[in-house]
Amino acid sequence: MAPGKIAVSADGISAGIEKRPILHSITLPLAAGRWTSIVGPNGAGKSTLLKVLAGLLPAQRGQVTLAGRALQEWPARERACQMAWLGQNEAAADDLTVLDVALLGRLPHQGWLQPPSAADHAAAEAALRQTQAWDWRERPLGQLSGGERQRVLLARALAVNAPVLLMDEPLANLDPPHQADWLLLVRSLVAQGCTVVSVLHELSMALQADDVAVLAGGRLLHHGAARHSATHRALEAVFDQRIAIHCVQDQWLALPRMHAPELAL
Repeated sequence: MAPGKIAVSADGISAGIEKRPILHSITLPLAAGRWTSIVGPNGAGKSTLLKVLAGLLPAQRGQVTLAGRALQEWPARERACQMAWLGQNEAAADDLTVLDVALLGRLPHQGWLQPPSAADHAAAEAALRQTQAWDWRERPLGQLSGGERQRVLLARALAVNAPVLLMDEPLANLDPPHQADWLLLVRSLVAQGCTVVSVLHELSMALQADDVAVLAGGRLLHHGAARHSATHRALEAVFDQRIAIHCVQDQWLALPRMHAPELAL
């Protein structure tokens, strides 16, 4: 990883749900202005780690820092302006219009009971246009398909205009063209200095990131540049050699092996 400022860092994080341990002593510094994908098999602890980084789940041990400051030291409103969140199966009232949902992303910037300002409306419109959802702005959320709904919820996160964006399975329900749009959007955000952290099951998409963090069994196995061979070997190993990383037209892709590893000649 190129040296530089750390936007968010997990330092010796252990966490779990109720009495079930999930994460074990994870240290993961996330460089500012870069896109990091968190990958690993089912049950690896990816979503749990992202929730701890976002402050949605407390760490049992260790500490999360945001811009060099312990997460718990940030006032809630300030932290919400610094870090935006898009989770899996995000809830939102079906009777809210698409524009109203996007405007929810502006709440951290508003005073108590303050109505949305012109700047808030402009930010919400820009976010909806970024996700190609502006034409539905008057439609209730409940009338949208799963993929359309996901694009609106992404717009809500974008409307925050936070320097750090955390996304858990953001490609859920998106068709391939809109997955490609998402990739271009993330690249644009990073070019503007935003730090993006995403949990992805789509390994070929994850390999388009700047850096990849590989988890298994609640432990960090590898953290490195997406283009490096050590990262490719770590990915292949964590998926039991059932995938192989190949370069196709200057892009790294994770492809299924055509035979079981134990049958290799």
